[in-house]
Amino acid sequence: MTPEQKLAAAGLTLPPPHPLVGTFALVAQHGEILQVSGHGAFADGAPIHRGKLGADLTTAEGKEAAQAVMLSLLSTVRNHLGGLDRVARVLKALIFVNSTPEFTEHHLVANGATEVLAIAFGAEQLPARSAIGVSSLPLGFAVEVEAIVEIAAAAARPNWR
Repeated sequence: MTPEQKLAAAGLTLPPPHPLVGTFALVAQHGEILQVSGHGAFADGAPIHRGKLGADLTTAEGKEAAQAVMLSLLSTVRNHLGGLDRVARVLKALIFVNSTPEFTEHHLVANGATEVLAIAFGAEQLPARSAIGVSSLPLGFAVEVEAIVEIAAAAARPNWR
């Protein structure tokens, strides 16, 4: 079963690829490593899951936001590689949580993102992870995620479409 099929079986759908919202590459590839830029979640081209944890959003809502953002990031990876079956492993996930200074459940919010990876690639393939609270994020996002992804050796060539 492909990672996309595993996500679908869990009721999760990859959205359209993340729109470019600045002067940067969504993915930079060097050999078999992808550096995936920070992502937020969008619907119909507009930012969703906006606000500050500890003020506007609950931990559960933040976890939902992190899940949506990871799905967006995986959509970008799929678009770059042609399929998530070309991913050897997500090595590192960095989750930024837009939060008040008093909020301390960043790790629980970040679980929304890494639980998506466990579904797609297996719990034994969980990445190293950091969950960091920040005072604001671009476009008012509640959560931003970036990642380092290892490409399966036979698939280590960019999608030149």
